[in-house]
Amino acid sequence: MPRRPLRVTGAPETPLRAALAALRTELGIPEGFPPEVLAEAERAATAPALPSYDATAIPFFTIDPPASTDLDQAMHLARQGTGYRVRYAIADVAAFVAPGGALDAEAHRRVMTLYFPDGRVPLHPAALGEAAASLLPDGPRPAALWTIDLDADGRTLAVDLRRALVRSRARLDYAWVQRQIDDGRAEEPVALLKTVGLLRERLEAERGGISLSVPEQEIVERDGTYEPVYRAPLPADGWNAQISLLTGMAAADLMLAYGTGVLRTLPAAPDGAVGRLRRTAHALHIDWPHHVSYADLVRSLDPRRPRHAAFLQECTTLLRGAGYTVFRDGVLPPITTHSAVAAPYTHCTAPLRRLADRYTTELCLAAASGDDPPDWVLAALDTLPAEMTAGARRAGTVERECVNVVEAAVLSGRVGETFDACVVDIDDDRPTVGTVQLTEPAVIGRVDGARLPLGERVRVRLTEADPARATVRFVPA
Repeated sequence: MPRRPLRVTGAPETPLRAALAALRTELGIPEGFPPEVLAEAERAATAPALPSYDATAIPFFTIDPPASTDLDQAMHLARQGTGYRVRYAIADVAAFVAPGGALDAEAHRRVMTLYFPDGRVPLHPAALGEAAASLLPDGPRPAALWTIDLDADGRTLAVDLRRALVRSRARLDYAWVQRQIDDGRAEEPVALLKTVGLLRERLEAERGGISLSVPEQEIVERDGTYEPVYRAPLPADGWNAQISLLTGMAAADLMLAYGTGVLRTLPAAPDGAVGRLRRTAHALHIDWPHHVSYADLVRSLDPRRPRHAAFLQECTTLLRGAGYTVFRDGVLPPITTHSAVAAPYTHCTAPLRRLADRYTTELCLAAASGDDPPDWVLAALDTLPAEMTAGARRAGTVERECVNVVEAAVLSGRVGETFDACVVDIDDDRPTVGTVQLTEPAVIGRVDGARLPLGERVRVRLTEADPARATVRFVPA
């Protein structure tokens, strides 16, 4: 599921980069790995547990941003009768990380990779996450290999999962894939990404699911000021995401049938959260008739348009209630679905960047073979949801504070100016304190000083924009 991607470039000594460095210190984000963890990672990189099943003859490929080296997934798509066969190889982190070792303990401490606008803080040391365990096209790798057969409409017919030795043949990026498909030059395994992706998007709409096409926001420095620039995802991003969603849904179904597993669940969004989004849409001059559902509205938006891009960024707030739900011995939890997926779903396709995926993969392998899960997996299940919740909370804090820093930088130097805005929230106990969304630039900030008309457009004056304090404040103009 999407996060809110922000990217900042420029020299480290710029005020914005300095503010982000200070934020990492303030939040206690680790700068590196302890020596014993690095040493264990180096040893593990040279001696992984290799599977007996050899799938290196399958010409897998990866699709990631150009600079990515932590490659969790590789795929191969083919026609199968009147339908399709999806092979999806997931990095086998358990082949490298010994339960109870220093690497394992550090992964449980970090829980997930953290993303800052000017870099990331990885879950695993580079010797594993960006080399030996990553599905790079430089040799065989151990993987969990999903084989999912689909019918002509893209519906799942059969699922197989096993450990396998795989070899990626090509490291592709989204722009290259999109050009090859658009020009009609893509070979069939790549061309089928569009075919299968569109079928899965159609099924998603039928079941009431929604995938957010969240644009990347790059902050560009020009003459001492900062300007936000949105970069819309390509259709290939969405088709690729559908393969991951397909696998996460297959994994959830496999564990539910098995009776033990970990689901990623999300209740339906409360009316208040949707109401706040309606006010944000109003602020950004986006027409949202009351008879149009949230899912239909999102599907109608164009992430290449700045106002639509800003709204899609805010839509990620509806995903904040997601959690991890463990079940055992055939006793299913009250909620088994993820409301945005509109089906049972789990995280299993990013084990290099997310702790839970290592455990769900092991549970799925046990379910597929009919064996008992490893003891180290069962022993971790009671505490895993709390660990993941704490990690997600930390990641959410990082994202929220980074947004605050960036928005303050965008408005720095404009203190005293007035802006068109809309009141999107009011404090319950203080009707003169609330939150406004500017029309241009699409920035959110606190407003204080008069009784605020919720949902109405107002003029506000900027009184503070301080990246060092991650603060943006307004008063009514």
